[in-house]
Amino acid sequence: MGHNDIDDICPAPIIFTMIGGKWKLAILKTLIFKGTRRFGDLRREVDGVTQTMLTKQLRALEADGLVHRKVFAEVPPRVEYSATEDGLSLRPVFEAMHLWWLERGL
Repeated sequence: MGHNDIDDICPAPIIFTMIGGKWKLAILKTLIFKGTRRFGDLRREVDGVTQTMLTKQLRALEADGLVHRKVFAEVPPRVEYSATEDGLSLRPVFEAMHLWWLERGL
């Protein structure tokens, strides 16, 4: 296998587009480890995220199939967000990153 062949088979750039960045990781971590959340709950729990950025990131995660948005036909309207099965499958990735962090004393 040549030096650049790994670029042809490694999905890392695609994965980083899907889950990369400060906000997507924080949103996914919250939904994976804490469960279903409403928008306001996520906004409070994801420290520092603006309403606009949270909306944008949730839409992107939903489009990539990692987050499910459930709208309830109520007045006032209620919307809940949860990790999909694909989103939940990232739990071991978060656990591995946490272990990597601990092993380095960071």
